[in-house]
Amino acid sequence: MATTRSLSSSATLASSPQPTGVRQHLRAVDRDEVIDVAALLPPGATWLPAPQHSLPALPGQPPMVGYLVLVPADRQPPLVPAAEPVDDPLVSIDPVRRTAAVDGRELDLTYLEFELLAHLVAHPHRVHTRDQLVTTVWGYGHVGDGRTVDVHIARLRRKLGAEHRDTIRTIRRVGYKYAPPAGR
Repeated sequence: MATTRSLSSSATLASSPQPTGVRQHLRAVDRDEVIDVAALLPPGATWLPAPQHSLPALPGQPPMVGYLVLVPADRQPPLVPAAEPVDDPLVSIDPVRRTAAVDGRELDLTYLEFELLAHLVAHPHRVHTRDQLVTTVWGYGHVGDGRTVDVHIARLRRKLGAEHRDTIRTIRRVGYKYAPPAGR
């Protein structure tokens, strides 16, 4: 059983040096630095050490330490303003409605297909390795390999249709990039 620690409602984010409304997700510390985790969390939150297998490992570096944070539903921070729709000349992404359309034709995408397409379209012409995509789209908790990305890319290309499937390009032995047509 993991060790957990509940924080009293007297612990507030006001003691934290960060501005109001900004949440700190990751903080690097020295090996001998002691951090008061309670000062970084909202009132009423519970934290516990993250399982070692769920944290990234860096070659030649000591293992990382992470924490899972559980916040009661009635104490959730206010929602971040919704992201603006991405209007690419070919693909339009609406993150609020969670819809994607190619040449005006709405696509029927799964959750991960939508996340993958939205990420690629938001960063056109940028090459993403399979590991980067797994980390960004699936998250650190995902157990799988680069073949998972390959399968999702293949499904996404099928749904884009024959004339637009080439907009997601394979960069051999590296990963993928989204390259919208130049004349659009």
